Amino acid sequence: IPRLRELPFDSGRKRMSTIHQARGKGRTAFVKGAPKEVLELCTRQNRDGTLIAMSEQDRADIMAVNDGYARNGLRVLAIAARSIASGDGIPSSLSAYTPEMIEQDLTFLGLIAMVDPPRPEVAEAVKKCHNAGIRIIMITGDYGLTAESIARRIGIIKGDHPRIVTGIELEKMAEGELKKILSDEVIFARVAPEQKLQVVSALQEMKQIVAVTGDGVNDSPALKKADIGVAMGISGTDVAKEAADMILTDDNFASIVNAIEEGRAVYNNIRKFVLYIFNSNMAAAVPMVLYLFSRGAVPLPLTVMQVLAIDLGTDMVPAMGLGVEKPEEGIMNVPPRSQRESLLSRPLVLKAFCWYGILEAAFGAAAYFFLNYLHGWPENPLASSGVVYQMATAMTLAAIVMAQVGAVFGCRTQRLSVFKVGLFSNKMILIGIGVEFALLALLVYLPLPLLHHLFNTAPLGWREWAFLLVIPPIMLAVDEVRKWILRGWDRMQSNKRTAERTDIV
Repeated sequence: IPRLRELPFDSGRKRMSTIHQARGKGRTAFVKGAPKEVLELCTRQNRDGTLIAMSEQDRADIMAVNDGYARNGLRVLAIAARSIASGDGIPSSLSAYTPEMIEQDLTFLGLIAMVDPPRPEVAEAVKKCHNAGIRIIMITGDYGLTAESIARRIGIIKGDHPRIVTGIELEKMAEGELKKILSDEVIFARVAPEQKLQVVSALQEMKQIVAVTGDGVNDSPALKKADIGVAMGISGTDVAKEAADMILTDDNFASIVNAIEEGRAVYNNIRKFVLYIFNSNMAAAVPMVLYLFSRGAVPLPLTVMQVLAIDLGTDMVPAMGLGVEKPEEGIMNVPPRSQRESLLSRPLVLKAFCWYGILEAAFGAAAYFFLNYLHGWPENPLASSGVVYQMATAMTLAAIVMAQVGAVFGCRTQRLSVFKVGLFSNKMILIGIGVEFALLALLVYLPLPLLHHLFNTAPLGWREWAFLLVIPPIMLAVDEVRKWILRGWDRMQSNKRTAERTDIV
């Protein structure tokens, strides 16, 4: 039947209509939409080809069938029709047709149930969110029972009796009541897109960080208000994309979760980078402290140019390798960090200076005194000039570089053993270590007197290297013990929390 006009879908009335011209007959309007809203407009029903009046009991029976479909996660549409005659007070001009004029005195034709299953990867993505302390709230225009069935299937809700709030209820709801409902499992169904803004505002007042997805024009206020607005790249309107902070190119919820995981990995990698860079500061400072507190009795174990060689040379490439480290296992099993937490947090600074820094400084000082020991100390005083002094400072420099090699592997993970992620899995770090060794070899062994004079270095022998080469594995082993202790502590705390929950139940 040729279509003459369409009265488009509107989220307020929850239905749409099309006007058709039958051959040799008048015009007919077909209406499809939400069963409850369409049934309210029906005065008759077509039962086995016979038109009979629509009673309240008939409406209740049809809604019961609709609820049965909805509980199985099916999306249901009601279909109705109306013959348009010129004597009904309806103008002949199609452009004058309005929904209020056409969508009344309808004949109910039936229900259409459709399967619209969630993507297979969504359930796993929802599980990741819950493990990561991220709460998901469904706000949909679907029927409440359908929304509940889908939410339960993909794991958004777990309880037996979640609260289902309709758009009409939300419109009449006080702000305090809404906040109380948001603290528990809730589904917002039959909600107009613009009502998302009300939910977003309430969550933000509860000090929550809110991300919102949307695709329509009416979603734009909520997308703009949210801390992170996510527009659909395929089905989204230009207005929604303009209002959003990011655009989801594949319209897939799992991509959002992958982005969260990637974002956490990037943030952690930045902290690993900063941690590694700070490590050598303590190692470079301790030799100066030894010199100052001994009032020159301990000649300066590390020169200024050697400190610059560490900060601007040997540190940089391995640090950049930490910036491309893959997400650590379990990164999505921890709650979101606090907004008030600084990038340079107290634990990071303490780990940099009081753990890695102290270890590197100890290895550097030990190497310095070991070199002097090989040349007669303590019977002879510590060398303060000449080739032995150059070898001593070169030894200190090499020890700090070797300790940094062990530290860079330790910085790759926070608690997980580096052997579990693969000791040699990050090629960029391996390249960085190669650059460190090459630069150290140039400073110590390149036969250029000017270079040795500038950096105060001299070639080292096999005994010195025998001492230096054991530093990285010792550094790594000590750090692995620390992580093993931390993992044990985490397990103990987890078991304690589980026991407490069991006692409560």
